[in-house]
Amino acid sequence: MSTFAPDYEKTDMGSIQIAPEVIEIIAGLAAIEVDGVAGMSGGFAGGIAELLGRKNLSKGVKVDVGQREAVIDVSIVIEYGHRIPRVASDIQQNVKHAIESMTGLQVMEVNVHIHDVIFKGAEKPAVEEETSVQRVK
Repeated sequence: MSTFAPDYEKTDMGSIQIAPEVIEIIAGLAAIEVDGVAGMSGGFAGGIAELLGRKNLSKGVKVDVGQREAVIDVSIVIEYGHRIPRVASDIQQNVKHAIESMTGLQVMEVNVHIHDVIFKGAEKPAVEEETSVQRVK
């Protein structure tokens, strides 16, 4: 399987190869740029969410690359209070645009998997205390 952008496979000076890890890093960076994304999930099998530092930018990203097309799976942790469908749609658009513009590959799918929701620092939602009202009878 080759990971070449079709228009740039061969040039007069040689060939250009794009490693799948590069595409994973591009997708990871594009995903964490989106407002509402707290970080990337540690993976599909591991249930523990791990926020990204700059070391492993491909964590939480799985890429299937063909000659001209790519399918991307992104696992994220979302910040509480953001609309999940909006954040997921923004991730899909941002990842697709970044990969297509940087590599020349056509992105067929960007699948977003939300693995966790976290609260920002001390901004936890206020819980109404209703001790006098019985809610369930």
